[in-house]
Amino acid sequence: MYHLLKPLIFLLDPEKAHKATMTLLDTACAVPPVHFIMQRMFCSGDEALSTNVMGLRFANPVGLAAGFDKDGKHISSLASLGFGFIEVGTVTPIAQEGNPKPRLFRLPADKALINRMGFNNEGLDALVRRLKKWRERNTDTKLIIGGNIGKNKLTPNENAEQDYLTCFGALFPWVDYFVVNVSSPNTPGLRELQEKEPLTKLLLLLQEKNRSTGKPKPVLLKIAPDLTDTQLDEIADIVRSTEIAGVIATNTTVSRNNLSTPPGITDSIGAGGLSGSPLRERSTQVIRRLREKLGTHAAIIGVGGVEDASSAREKLDAGANLVQVYSGLVYQGPAMVKNILKGISPSFS
Repeated sequence: MYHLLKPLIFLLDPEKAHKATMTLLDTACAVPPVHFIMQRMFCSGDEALSTNVMGLRFANPVGLAAGFDKDGKHISSLASLGFGFIEVGTVTPIAQEGNPKPRLFRLPADKALINRMGFNNEGLDALVRRLKKWRERNTDTKLIIGGNIGKNKLTPNENAEQDYLTCFGALFPWVDYFVVNVSSPNTPGLRELQEKEPLTKLLLLLQEKNRSTGKPKPVLLKIAPDLTDTQLDEIADIVRSTEIAGVIATNTTVSRNNLSTPPGITDSIGAGGLSGSPLRERSTQVIRRLREKLGTHAAIIGVGGVEDASSAREKLDAGANLVQVYSGLVYQGPAMVKNILKGISPSFS
């Protein structure tokens, strides 16, 4: 069905198409019989796919990456597509509009997206209210929820720690794990926080606050694919020294290498992070490098070019414990998660 609708959806501006498809999904899931049918169609009941990572029980290893449901508006609807976990955000303390539109672009020839959204979101208070309401209505849920946190654009880097601490404290009762996003290319200066000294300081502060709760939750670091091997080795050192739970590898790339899309088109689009199939090889390389340096003590969530069972298995074989999707869902449609799980089920361990 989706392959018939996709040409029509792709006639719309990508951001408007996203809003329209999520509205359709929410409307369908609001009708109990339809919601039930969708769960039967897209959700796997295979217990062999469940896995324990970071002290959490995931019904399956395929999750939805941050950015797709920034404000936590569609959790129940997206869960009907079979995800084992959903990551909301990136959220910032204060609501912000993000970068000027247009800011989301498709590269169909590469099954890729370019975005320069700029942490557009309705703010921390709005997300907390939605998550609280969702938790109260879904007390028996097995779905794992992650909270991806960032800083406001106008917050200078020297004050960024407070933004992350504010988001961490407010979200703590409502999410199962946290992701520290210092790797988006679309907030000026943000990637400077990946440098060893400021990053170590930030993570130590978050871990201090985490431990003070008495029941600390997993904290992961989301990194860019554009880091050198030396920088990746430093990331591994930081993960060990701060004792965070692990890494999400990777965010979008600023590279435009080896694309089928003509350079004239990408030049006209301009700045932004590239996601989708072109990121597959590099993100797998990063996962493999980190796993070699980290050993087995840290979790790795692989993201970048995951669109089918083969690409998911590639990440798992490279050392990822879990995988996430984003662009693949746009190109493959709602059956993607079920197809991935069906493909990896015989050999998943």
